[in-house]
Amino acid sequence: MFGKVLVANRGEIAVRVIRALREMGIASVAVYSDVDRAALHVRMADEAVAIGPAPSSESYLRGDKILDAARATGAEAIHPGYGFLSENAEFAAACEAAGLVFIGPPAKAIQAMGLKTEARRMAIAAGVPVVPGAEDPVDSLAEARRIARQIGYPVILKAAAGGGGKGMRRVFSETELEAALRDATSEAERSFKSGAVYLEKLIEKPRHVEIQILGDQFGHMIHLGERECSLQRRHQKVMEECPSPLVSGRPEMRRAMGEAAVRAAQSAGYWNAGTVEFLVDANHRFYFLEMNTRLQVEHPVTELVTGLDLVHWQLRIAAGQPLTIQQHETAWRGWAIECRICAEDPDNQFLPSPGTIRQLDRPSGPGIRIDSGVYAGWTVPLDYDPLLAKIIVWAETRDQAIARMRRVLSEYFVQGIKTNISFLREILEDEFFQQGDLHTGLIEEFFVRRKQGSARTDLAAVAALVSGIHRRRLSAHGEVAKQGASAWLQDGRSRLLR
Repeated sequence: MFGKVLVANRGEIAVRVIRALREMGIASVAVYSDVDRAALHVRMADEAVAIGPAPSSESYLRGDKILDAARATGAEAIHPGYGFLSENAEFAAACEAAGLVFIGPPAKAIQAMGLKTEARRMAIAAGVPVVPGAEDPVDSLAEARRIARQIGYPVILKAAAGGGGKGMRRVFSETELEAALRDATSEAERSFKSGAVYLEKLIEKPRHVEIQILGDQFGHMIHLGERECSLQRRHQKVMEECPSPLVSGRPEMRRAMGEAAVRAAQSAGYWNAGTVEFLVDANHRFYFLEMNTRLQVEHPVTELVTGLDLVHWQLRIAAGQPLTIQQHETAWRGWAIECRICAEDPDNQFLPSPGTIRQLDRPSGPGIRIDSGVYAGWTVPLDYDPLLAKIIVWAETRDQAIARMRRVLSEYFVQGIKTNISFLREILEDEFFQQGDLHTGLIEEFFVRRKQGSARTDLAAVAALVSGIHRRRLSAHGEVAKQGASAWLQDGRSRLLR
């Protein structure tokens, strides 16, 4: 096992990895930018090295500075967390060239799965179902039109070199295709330095279900079941749960998805932890979406349900140890839900809300886990992702887990900055969420329903005000007149609300 590991990340994931290192008796090295000098992950690490100014392009994305820090501190391996350099094949290869172990998959697997069209081809070769569409990036409007006519509208354009909703456009008719192709190509070029886009059939209102896989360097790989990640805003996940409300009652579906995920990962020569993501249509057919060649933000829900520590296993596998768990030994118990607490203002289009946390109250108790990278007195910078913490709860059933999460969110208190806690509480109370009737557009529909509800509330208030005014005006009249007026007002109020 390693004696010292550098964590090439920040925030709650850096804290999560440092805690795992401490539990395994491994010394930790943190890296930090100028604005993170007093960050929690810096405070917790055994050593810390400054790597540059606040912009990530000058600090956390500078692989050369991170490698220099590893050499200077005598670290033997680098854990990339998620984001930043975690899916950068060049950085993984540079670690190997420098004699350092990259705690993740081999560079060639990252590269293969990072190119979406290449990943599609590998999935097809492995017998994994994919959404009908192009096998290569489209090179012209004429080709895009040909493919779209072949598979039928609606279709979706996607960036070949990256995800996260960048370079993605939905197209419902041929008249929209030219502008959508131009916009998707331009956004893909800005986001990934590659304007290549490919085209697929659009699955409307899909569920987003992912499978956690774990494999060693000797060819042994298992899956750890599914996570439901359908609750998304602007293609970014908001809340996740394990198991999926759809898959949990369908053991054959779980087995089929798990086996498909393993085949897809093995086709790339993969090892360590990773996630294969699928779209599921209304008929419960699943299709390969992409593979994330790293630890996921939502990995704690899998840990709570399976009882396995994924970061511990990442370290063991990277150190060359075999995976000792067999597929038939994997079990799922209870239900876990994760909410992402972010420094953002839900009432102002979820814009980031940087500032100083003046007070932070965090609940505790059985079945509660909080992965956090902040503390009272910490100033949240504007330079990075607004994720502050993740609240994860476990209970025997989904209803109990929802109830526990509602209670925890009511007790989690942050003063000094805006957060999305109130928004998360509203989602938990939504009837479609509570029924498990989920899809990737549910939050957009939720906002429409909330707006309509607000409009009805406003109309009710207006009707009540008008009714009160008329009652006062009629107070001098006789009882019969008042009764007639009351009936007229009640009828008018009902018509107004309808």
